[in-house]
This record gives sequence, C-alpha cells and structure tokens, in this order.
Amino acid sequence: MRKPYVLLLGLLLGWQAAPAHAADNGSWSVYPVASKVAARPYFYLSADPGQTLTDKVAVQNKTGRPLTFRLYAADAYNTARDGGFAVRTAGEHMLGVGAWAKPAKSRITVPGHRTVTVPFTLRVPDGAAPGDHPGAVVALDERVDPGSGRLALGVQRAVGARVYLRVGGPTLPALSVGQVHLSHHQPLVPGLGASTATISYTLRNTGNVTLDPKVELKARGLFGRTLLDRELTRVPSELLPGQRVRLTETWHGAPQLDRGDVTLTASAPGTRQSASASFLALPWLAVALVFAAGVAVGVLLVRARRGRVRRSVRGRPSPRARTTPSRPRSSPSARP
Repeated sequence: MRKPYVLLLGLLLGWQAAPAHAADNGSWSVYPVASKVAARPYFYLSADPGQTLTDKVAVQNKTGRPLTFRLYAADAYNTARDGGFAVRTAGEHMLGVGAWAKPAKSRITVPGHRTVTVPFTLRVPDGAAPGDHPGAVVALDERVDPGSGRLALGVQRAVGARVYLRVGGPTLPALSVGQVHLSHHQPLVPGLGASTATISYTLRNTGNVTLDPKVELKARGLFGRTLLDRELTRVPSELLPGQRVRLTETWHGAPQLDRGDVTLTASAPGTRQSASASFLALPWLAVALVFAAGVAVGVLLVRARRGRVRRSVRGRPSPRARTTPSRPRSSPSARP
C-alpha cells in the first residue's frame, strides 16, 4: 500500500546567492538559463495565440550525491491562506502554462555539485485567452521522505522557476472586494481590558492580468466620527487572474460601545472598488445585567401592584354583609 504524502513546493523562497537568483531549497535550485544580455530571475515570456516558444531551464544539484528529478510544467495560483504564489502538483488538471509547456526530458539525474540544462517548448494554442498565464517549470524529487507524527505522512520536495507568460490581445485589469464581515472580541467587564475586532473580506482578480492590489480600511462611528483609517499590509503582492483570496485584518482598540460601518477600498492601476459592512459594538455583559435588572424590577412592580389589588379587595365590605332597609309595617288601626 502506498503511503500518503504531502508535496511541498519550494517556489522562489528568496533571492539566494545562486545563478540567476534561482529558486532554491538548499539541496537544489531551478532557474532560467541566462540570456545573451543578462541573467533572468524568472521566465518572462510573451506570445500570440498559435505561437511556439523555446527556452531552457537549469537544475543545479548542491549536494554531493546524484539526485533524480521529475520535470514538468505547472499552472500557478494564489494560496487560500495568505495569497502566496504556488503551483499545481503534477497530477492536477492544467489549463495554461502547465498544459502548453513541455520539457525535452521528463526525468533527469543531476550528479553531485553539477548542473543540467534542459530545453522546453511552449506552444500557445490558437484559442488562448489574452492576458497573463503564470506558471512554473518544476523539478520534483520523487523520493518520499519519512514523515513524523501519528499519521506518518511522507514528504516530497520540489522547486520551481516561475514562468510569467503574457498572451497577446486586449488586457483588462479588474478587481473586486466583497463579503466584508466584522466580529468583536470584548472584555467581559467593560473598561477592563482591550477590545479587538476581526475584519474578514474577499479579494478577487476578475480581469486577465496580474495585479498588485492596495487595500484601504476605514471605520466610522456614530455621527461620522473616523475611528480607523489605514492601508493594509497583509495583501498579496501578486493577485493572479481569476484568483480569489479570503483575508483577515485585526483592529486593536476597537470601540466597546458604538455603531457604525467599515469600508474596504481595493485598487490597482486601472481598477478600484469598495465594499462596506455595518457593526454594532455593545458591552454584552453590561447589557445582560441591565436587562436582568430591568426584568427583576418589572417582576417586583407587578408583584407590588397585585399586592395592592389584594389589599384593596380585602378592605371592601362583603356583598352578604350589606343590608337593604325594609319599609316600616303599619300597625292595624283600632276599631271603635
């Protein structure tokens, strides 16, 4: 029985001191072969529908023993957790670069401390949609390292060189923001402790080009008072076409008693959109205590009223005790 595994893709995790700023995991690196002009950090390609491109990828083994890799092309996407750049695994369905690019060799063995260069061909189909089609050329170590923990999951590692492909035709930058939700986290006793709020929202690239979005957060309270106004930093720097991410932002020092709304404005060159949500901040423990006190006072008032009614009824004379005055009887007159 095959062990389940987790595939970890170390895609361009930094700008290490490797050739052409390679994507590197410490054991091997993958990078574009330098052009005649200069080294390239990534593959920047442009083509029209129906055009075929050729290029070369280099795989460098940094260990002292031979390593065998599976080479394949993959589509890119944004991770749901933080919007980071990631690529599909070899078994997933590909629609862009992953379906159009084919390395000359699907498996290679790289000797220790050596580099192997592999050509690849990228054929853009006639009906390809215009705009950006990001992806990567991936070198996957097919060995499964033993994992730890109760599930004993194995781990496969891969490194990929990013491919930024733009297909000729009309480009449309479009961005949407929505599904704004705010939840409060308040201290049990008002005034004793800080209040925070978590604002969640969905950011989506509805156009056909990669965007570097900026998101502004504004919060207003009663009478239009400005409570918060800042630009968010936990936003993906590359929101790929057609991708959607769910993001959160923490608001420290949120009001404990107020009513208002929060507005998120997302923008990128050529596109801008806003979405809002209302909020009601109440110290719920204090509200519950006031409500309980009101109920108790109401019960006491009702009991007091009933007591007054009972006492009033007891003080009235009973209907049986009431007497009706009778007419005096006339005595018979004496006869002579």
